[in-house]
Amino acid sequence: MVDVLSFPSSLLLSPAPAPAPAPFKPRLCPLPPPLRRRFYPKPSPLLSLPFSLPCFPRQPVHCSSSSSSSSMPFQLSSSSQLHDSLSYSRAYWVTKTIIAWNVDIEDGSCYLYASEIAALSVTDDGIQGQDVEIKLEEDSSGLPPHVIEKFPHIRNYRAFKVPSALNAKNLLKCQLAVAAFNSHGKCSNATGLQLPGMLDELFSYDGPLGALYSAEAVSLYLWAPTAQAVYAHIYKDPVGGSPLEIIPLKETNGVWTTKGPKSWEGCYYMYEVSVYHPSTLRIEKCYANDPYARGLSSDGRRTLFVNLDTDDLKPEGWDELADKKLDILSFSDTSIYELHIRDFSANDNTVYPDFRGGYMAFTLQDSAGMLHLKKISNAGITHIHLLPTFQFAGVDDEKENWKYVDSKILEKLPPDSAEQQEQITAIQDDDAYNWGYNPVLWGVPKGSYASDPNGPCRIIEFRKMIQALNHIGLRIVLDVVYNHLHASGPFDKDSVLDKIVPGYYLRRNMDGFIENSTCVNNTASEHYMVERLVIDDLLNWAINYKVDGFRFDLMGHIMKRTMVKAKDVLCSLTKERDGVDGSRIYIYGEGWDFGEVAKNGRGINASQFNICGTGIGSFNDRIRDAMLGGSPFGQPLQQGFITGLLLEPNGHDHGTKAVEEAMLASAKDHIQVGMAANLRDFVLTDCEGKERKGSEVLSYGGTPVAYALCPTETVNYVSAHDNETLFDIVSLKTPKEISVEERCRINHFATSIIALSQGIPFFHAGDELLRSKSLDRDSYNSGDWFNRLDFTFNSNNWGVGLPPKQKNDKSWPLIQPRLADPSFKPRRSHILAAIENFTNVLRIRYSSPLFRLRTANAIQQRVRFHNTGPSWVPGVIVLSIEDAFRTLWLSLMHVQLRHHSLALHCKEGLFNCTPYR
Repeated sequence: MVDVLSFPSSLLLSPAPAPAPAPFKPRLCPLPPPLRRRFYPKPSPLLSLPFSLPCFPRQPVHCSSSSSSSSMPFQLSSSSQLHDSLSYSRAYWVTKTIIAWNVDIEDGSCYLYASEIAALSVTDDGIQGQDVEIKLEEDSSGLPPHVIEKFPHIRNYRAFKVPSALNAKNLLKCQLAVAAFNSHGKCSNATGLQLPGMLDELFSYDGPLGALYSAEAVSLYLWAPTAQAVYAHIYKDPVGGSPLEIIPLKETNGVWTTKGPKSWEGCYYMYEVSVYHPSTLRIEKCYANDPYARGLSSDGRRTLFVNLDTDDLKPEGWDELADKKLDILSFSDTSIYELHIRDFSANDNTVYPDFRGGYMAFTLQDSAGMLHLKKISNAGITHIHLLPTFQFAGVDDEKENWKYVDSKILEKLPPDSAEQQEQITAIQDDDAYNWGYNPVLWGVPKGSYASDPNGPCRIIEFRKMIQALNHIGLRIVLDVVYNHLHASGPFDKDSVLDKIVPGYYLRRNMDGFIENSTCVNNTASEHYMVERLVIDDLLNWAINYKVDGFRFDLMGHIMKRTMVKAKDVLCSLTKERDGVDGSRIYIYGEGWDFGEVAKNGRGINASQFNICGTGIGSFNDRIRDAMLGGSPFGQPLQQGFITGLLLEPNGHDHGTKAVEEAMLASAKDHIQVGMAANLRDFVLTDCEGKERKGSEVLSYGGTPVAYALCPTETVNYVSAHDNETLFDIVSLKTPKEISVEERCRINHFATSIIALSQGIPFFHAGDELLRSKSLDRDSYNSGDWFNRLDFTFNSNNWGVGLPPKQKNDKSWPLIQPRLADPSFKPRRSHILAAIENFTNVLRIRYSSPLFRLRTANAIQQRVRFHNTGPSWVPGVIVLSIEDAFRTLWLSLMHVQLRHHSLALHCKEGLFNCTPYR
């Protein structure tokens, strides 16, 4: 028997669209509501209720970035908490027949409630405002294994059985809650529900999504299973004006569709979605772009109807581009150069003013910047990694809205002045600059980098950029940020996915609030349709823009299953069918393991230790920290192998001499493991004279240093866009009294270690130019001024003022005297020498396949480290690589910093890379 106190027959029927009550001011997003609709169709209620129920006031909802880890049943302790309880979603509807909730009902009872108009409230008498009330029975056997595998963080929750006869699909469009009652019938607990488990079980979908184009028509497909009604607003223009049409979409099993005329191409549209939103506890009318948008108007106001396969959008020779790319025989032959699109040309006077800071700057083959890229490409760099290029928030797409500072005034200020940063930060949210880690829509090029942010211009110019870089022998890696979204809620103009299916795309904690450990609005790739969206987006960039690789921001927050599936799908692409060779697409990312996903908290995530064996690369922070000292989050003066630990102290207290000796010896071991591609099973003699595998060499926290199973799973680096530039961190950590020549040597010493290590070498743009950001540790929003690249090589941008206060003020006492000292600033001759040394070392790397061994077995057999054990000479790494014909000897010497050198010997002669002799 199904114990149902109120069970309308319409629950067994297919859902029909219904209008929702007018939205009220939301709690999470205090912005004005969108414009009201222009007409109202005839109501067709989901539950066909013969009466209406009042709406009760609710309490504010607050986001939280931490998850409760307690497995003890949660009990509400006061009447006020009970009345607030629907602001939380502490129960999980995980399968059609199971609701998981961390509550002990003992001899009491539990009920599921639904309200089509979101009228549920909790009073001292229990739940009010429901249309449906269904009794649930506790299942003493607990949650089944497949549920625990999908939701490991609720493994200890109790299981409550939902009647199998229930038509849950209609209920999922309502406000839902569960309540517990004690044996006396008094409500003791209540909460909302999290629905991703049910949505995956009932509505997982592999059919078409977005806008599809045929010879006669345009069809729209939107996955929105919890929506009560969906309309497409069709516009002629990118902004302003009334819609040409407002088209209702028809739902089939959670997918809303409509078909329109071919004349829609070139027009714009937005979706109007009526849906229950857990952040406001209301049925909201949300206005959103298409999650599968492939074109936009400026600032993402509307989605552009655009067929990317149209010949008019393809540069000449586009369809043949795959045959003209640099051929990469093995991913071991890869070297990566990380570059921000605006940094590349914003200050390049050899670029047309209208092209500076945008896609088209890369099409000018004789500009200073392109000549430099040709130089490093000829030396061995194979891939340009572009920082985010998708539609992101933080920079207005309309150039006329940008604000500027007068750089001529800033140039006259002292090198250690605070005035520069004051002027930059005053306009930093209104200028042209941001790194772009604020995703709004993943599948469309950013409008601010295009000559015209409206229409198809951004698409054409992005393709021209790809084509121009490919023509000079450089493959393209896109920086993708699938771990979070910039906005959420029903009203934020930059919110998209959370308007379409609220509570699904964003990962929520055990209270039902959005997780923010990535910074804000974590996404949930463990949910089927989130994973699908990520993979579909990768295919869009690979096929429609012919990119050659993807760097995953905070990859550890994405599930390993998603990453492996993405790699397999991309690898299956062929030139004949798809116009690209997917087997040449390289994937890597940040495998950091933290937040709610740490230690597989939400499933097996793509962390450094989990991703090994997949062929997917991850950044090796071990070699970076051993070389520089400490970590980006530690004491800024802590020294490392290249910055003077033990041999050239900077005055920071590292401990006793014995402690410093042990730290230096340990750093040497970490670097050697990194130079052997950070292979888990590579055997070497450690500082104690013991033979150990890389995984048995431990970091200071006891974590194994090595984790990779093949060399291309390790991306070695010492500098990236995050944190200080290489030259800046060297200038901060080394003794103030050493010369600028010595700092330049250390800069080269660091890039040489990376370039001559096994695995994939990765360089930040400007590593080879002694690039400075005036010691800014986080320049994501520091404007062109602090992020300048100078391809005339007259300046490395050192000493352009104290870095922005918000991220750097604690270090100002260390920074100011260094910026004020003119001896710290390199001259043009230093910069030119640094470029020459960098390209020479790259040529050495590509002079022999021994520096790019393809397998773990080859590295174990051929790579040997010398000067090991307790009797080692401090500050010297000696490496040999051999084959049947020759042995290469590599000496990396650090003798009180004044004799930094790198020497390479082989039977054919001696390559000496010692700079500034």
